[in-house]
Amino acid sequence: MPTHRNAILCIAAVATLILAAADAAFAQKVFSRGSSSNIGAGGPSRGDGGYRGGGWDGPGVLMAIPQMGPPGGQYIDDGDDVPQGGGRPPQRSTRRGPSGAPAANERRLVPDEVVIEVANSVSPQQIDALQIRFRLTRIESQTFQLSGTTLFRWRIPDRRSVAAVVRTLETDRVVASAQPNYLFTLQQDEGKAVAEGDAAQYELAKLRLPQAHGLAKGDKVLVAVIDSGVDANHPELAGAVAQTYDTLSTPMTPHKHGTAIAGLIAAHGKLMGAAPGAHILAIRAFDGAGASAEGTTFNILKSLDWAAAHGARVINMSFAGPPDPALHRSLEAAHKKGIILVAAAGNAGPKSPPLYPAADPNVIAVTATDADDKLFAQANRGRHIAIAAPGAQILVAIPDGGYEVSSGTSYSAAEVSGIAALMLERKSGLTPDKLRDILLATAKDLGPKGRDMMFGAGLADAYGALMAEETPMAAMPRPVERASTGAR
Repeated sequence: MPTHRNAILCIAAVATLILAAADAAFAQKVFSRGSSSNIGAGGPSRGDGGYRGGGWDGPGVLMAIPQMGPPGGQYIDDGDDVPQGGGRPPQRSTRRGPSGAPAANERRLVPDEVVIEVANSVSPQQIDALQIRFRLTRIESQTFQLSGTTLFRWRIPDRRSVAAVVRTLETDRVVASAQPNYLFTLQQDEGKAVAEGDAAQYELAKLRLPQAHGLAKGDKVLVAVIDSGVDANHPELAGAVAQTYDTLSTPMTPHKHGTAIAGLIAAHGKLMGAAPGAHILAIRAFDGAGASAEGTTFNILKSLDWAAAHGARVINMSFAGPPDPALHRSLEAAHKKGIILVAAAGNAGPKSPPLYPAADPNVIAVTATDADDKLFAQANRGRHIAIAAPGAQILVAIPDGGYEVSSGTSYSAAEVSGIAALMLERKSGLTPDKLRDILLATAKDLGPKGRDMMFGAGLADAYGALMAEETPMAAMPRPVERASTGAR
């Protein structure tokens, strides 16, 4: 009997050690802050890498700017992530995809905020419990039609890192996704002011817009401009702004960038936009206070949802920044609804990794050329570049009836958005993929023969795109550019 009793005691001791080891492994997995995690890279699987570069302070594109953070991006586990009362939150049995935590060196985010997504069926009581459990302060929430879910923006009231909070939130089965509230910012050259506008804009001839306008002017096609504040009273935009939407709480002030983008699409005064008959849905998601304009994940998501709900056929996104899982999902949903998505490639130069949303596979990425069909020196490169349009030394409208000359891939994107509106007026049933294929197949080849990483398919041809009877056989499949999955 003693031998039998001793054997039982030994088995119990071994079992205790195994359970202790399992608990230790669980704690290390849930609360470790030192390991890096991938964030969505814009691909259908919500990404397999992250942007590793810094922001560019060049002109004419909304760009992400670095934010201050802990040295070296390292975080120390101080045990603060244990819910009040010592209990654990309801755990997921398996991970439902890559973590939404930012990379260790990612600084383009609001340093004390997280964005979480939950099913619409989650009750207010469950949300309150979640908030208490993770010691967060609610800022705002909204139900989104594109995703069919509800998103919350919560503040982290203590010194916990965004990455640590995101990882712990992801262990709760109530949370569908969690991520930072990423930052996107306008970095625009002040430009050179001119006393009068000039209808002889060089981009008109380059894009064969006068010939195209004999066939279509984009009449009443709704083009959403997600940007800074648009001066709807500018003579170039008289009657062009159909509706406005402001995602910000600060007073609306017309801004150069938003006004320029709207004018390049729909101007019809001294200047001529790519689609002078189009109607603009002017959405302010970027705060134009000071020399730059800044926007966040949450406000861009609200903008996309509003644009889709109000009938936008085209959405222009002249901003760039980090890969963003929530933004990717909304873009994917908008694409499935038949909305044409156009974005600036970015002004971060030839060595920059892909910038988003241009590098998202649901989006037409547009780069910039000059009057000699040379590539704009500060433009991003990559296999995701779809097409080019003039963007260097462009005459644009600015608030208070003014004009200036400025440069950037932002302006090229606006021109292509206008061409898309012309195509939709002429053939309203075009799907995003068919429209993109026609644009690429009718473009004028520039640079190396065929599709390349600088010009994409080449210079857009508005007249050629309108004259195409159907999707040309020469249309090329789009390669997907993914950010590096190496060490960050």
